[in-house]
Amino acid sequence: MIRTIPKTTTTEMEVTSIRLERELKESLKQLSGNQGYQALIRDVLWNYVQQKSPGSQPSLTPQEIRASIAATSQREERCALTGKFIPPQQPMLLGLTTQGDLLPLSPDSL
Repeated sequence: MIRTIPKTTTTEMEVTSIRLERELKESLKQLSGNQGYQALIRDVLWNYVQQKSPGSQPSLTPQEIRASIAATSQREERCALTGKFIPPQQPMLLGLTTQGDLLPLSPDSL
C-alpha cells in the first residue's frame, strides 16, 4: 500500500533506538535498495499504523490485485479494498498484489 503521510525531513524527526537481529537488518538493507533501510522501516510502520487506525481508508485498488485465493478468516480481518470487516470463520479472499503482498479481501470486493 502507498503511504499518504507527508514526508518529514530527517532533521525534524526524533532519534529512536531499536534493536534488530543482524539477519533482519541485512535483509532490510537488501530490500530497501537506494531508499535506505531506515526509510523502509518508517514506511512499513506508517502502513501498519494506517491499517490499524479506526476509520482508515484503504488505498488499494482492484487493479493492484494480481490473483486471489479463497480462504476462511480465523480472526476478524479488514478488507484491503473496501475497509469492511470480515468476521472470524467467514469466507474471504487472500489477494496477491502487484507488490507481492498477500492481503485480506471481502468475497464481494472484486
